[in-house]
Amino acid sequence: MRARPRRRNSRSSPRIPTIRWTGGPEGSVRLLDQTLLPGKVRSIRVADVETMRDAIRRLAVRGAPAIGIAAAYGVVLAAKSSRAKDASGLERDVRAAIVRLASARPTAVNLRWALDRMEAALERFLEGTGKGARRAGSLPGRLRAALLDEARAIHREDEELCSAIGTHGAALIADGSTVLTHCNAGALATGGCGTALAAIYAAAGEGKDVRVYADETRPLLQGARLTAWELRRAGIDVTVLCDNAAPSLLRSGRIACVIVGADRIAANGDVANKIGTYGVAVLARENGVPFYVAAPSSTFDASIRRGEDIPIEERAPAEVLEGFGKRTTPPGVSAYNPAFDVTPARYITGIITEAGVLRPPYGPAIRRLLAGRGRTAVSSQQPPAPQGSVSSVASAPQVRGAAGASPPRKR
Repeated sequence: MRARPRRRNSRSSPRIPTIRWTGGPEGSVRLLDQTLLPGKVRSIRVADVETMRDAIRRLAVRGAPAIGIAAAYGVVLAAKSSRAKDASGLERDVRAAIVRLASARPTAVNLRWALDRMEAALERFLEGTGKGARRAGSLPGRLRAALLDEARAIHREDEELCSAIGTHGAALIADGSTVLTHCNAGALATGGCGTALAAIYAAAGEGKDVRVYADETRPLLQGARLTAWELRRAGIDVTVLCDNAAPSLLRSGRIACVIVGADRIAANGDVANKIGTYGVAVLARENGVPFYVAAPSSTFDASIRRGEDIPIEERAPAEVLEGFGKRTTPPGVSAYNPAFDVTPARYITGIITEAGVLRPPYGPAIRRLLAGRGRTAVSSQQPPAPQGSVSSVASAPQVRGAAGASPPRKR
């Protein structure tokens, strides 16, 4: 009897309205307020630069790609809110907004990347506008329309990048796999279906049986609150664990691979991601578990040579001392609260991008990726690529499922 073809799971790619522009050039932004999840699903209206900056700072919108998209729309809001009477005043207001938005969070490079694109769009518009036209009353409206077109393009491109990352990542996940992830790198963190979680959604969409363990991700519990919420919403089997339970889980042999996102990737492949990622990577290596990072090419920063040079955001001590409004430490105690840590490239099995999977040594692979940014993804018909290149995931071996995961090394 012939086996029935595997049925695709239509629920596996969630459509979550994390960010959306409503109305034309005179419109505003709607953000899903992630500080309220999972208890409340509520969006907020953002109509000016300072409200957008505050939303980014307080994590109402979070995740490197989503922050970039939100900031891009923030530039449109700056042009809309400007009271300038001429082109030079309008340009000054928009550039000031770009500087202001760039200061919201220092680690996620997508923020600066998106703002650079918006600034370039501003410059193209001004260069293409003659002096007579610059004095015309229609200038502010036409500039808003041009900036909105660019912001929407950034948003649309991120959705496409997420889909491509998911396709390449799914090829690394065998049927029956159990995957560990840290923080939230899903639809809530991007303009599409996510980065790390995109691989899981795509694998499930292919009919693969995939189970996920999500670290709580202290102190703000992005794994427990956000990853678990969206995976459950998509019908994916998800289990939450305390961060300090990850070592024993990795040692148990039940985890087929780890997949996480990234906020910035240095030229040598060192990765900045949510605090706690470094420890998971070290423990995965110790226990023979593949450790993958999923990120679009916009998350790579060729100007940063190594991880030690990546700026690490330190957040308010209250997030640790009084998490979610309840004090858990004695009065007078201080807190160390970095938002991110850096995982050295040597602990990373592969970096999943929209063009394929990067393999070590990462320096040459990253240079090749960035040189070809915007081109068609690597063909799945290519033979296995050499070390230090962007390889087709079709030629890369799948990790084994949960039952056949690599056993812990004997010490």
